[in-house]
Amino acid sequence: MHSRSNALAVIQALFVTFLWATSWILIKQGLAEIPALMFAGLRYSIASLILLPWLWKRRNEVRGLSCRQWLELAVLGLVFYALTQGGQFLTLQHLDAIPFSLILSFTPLLVAAIGTFALRERPTRVQWAGVGTALVGAALYFAPSDALRGAGIGFALAGMTLVANTASSLLGRSVNRRRTVSPLVVTTISMGFGGICLLGSGAAIQGLPVLTARGWGIVLWLAVVNTAIAFTLWNHTLRSLSATESSAINNTMLVQIAVLAWIFLGETLTGFEIAGLAAVAAGTLLVQLRREKNPKRSNPTAAS
Repeated sequence: MHSRSNALAVIQALFVTFLWATSWILIKQGLAEIPALMFAGLRYSIASLILLPWLWKRRNEVRGLSCRQWLELAVLGLVFYALTQGGQFLTLQHLDAIPFSLILSFTPLLVAAIGTFALRERPTRVQWAGVGTALVGAALYFAPSDALRGAGIGFALAGMTLVANTASSLLGRSVNRRRTVSPLVVTTISMGFGGICLLGSGAAIQGLPVLTARGWGIVLWLAVVNTAIAFTLWNHTLRSLSATESSAINNTMLVQIAVLAWIFLGETLTGFEIAGLAAVAAGTLLVQLRREKNPKRSNPTAAS
């Protein structure tokens, strides 16, 4: 029975990563008519509204949150949603999906390095080997001159998004490892804060867009399916999967995004770039192979 439930959880988790990988394609297509910040704000604001009925069931827990916990959730929402997810939408306006996903996949490496000091989590030898493997992979990918195609602003935005994603991973781990607030409450409240920030900044900077039926379809699909449903299903799989298993499955997104971008966006890959992507995927997986005291708890590092 356990092996059957574990196999089902693996299939469900792979399906979630597929949904998150398709987000990159849908975002790239939706940006043709929807300003980036408003696009991100609509997605996460609508998703947080969808999660409100489940948050209502935990209203006693919400009432019991301290001022410090509210502040932590607000900061997490600002960093993870407003800065990281807003940065993702802005970056995809100026950079292809494949090189951006590769850059963002370095988040676990930075988390491991900074976490050594900030969270007192020392990387193992295997994890340091993973860092080296990923760096070699990045060198392989970007070695050809045409691999650096794309506007300079795109790479600058990708770098800023990488830093924001790293900070949000550290903040999220700091909040969740204390286990004083349930994952649903953390997700819904922080997402609500971030969505409101994105909507406000988008309206002020980019103005209010007029969406077509196609544009609303993309926004609603991302909000309902790729965010609200996908996050709920992912949390369900974590009841059966270990941290190592979920990290390995989440790491397949790099390859999935590359394949989907090739099919739907016409982004091509050379032999060097394919080898580089494979090395980065292997390296970031090794970095996430740490000995967990409680192997049933894990979180996606670069969900989309």
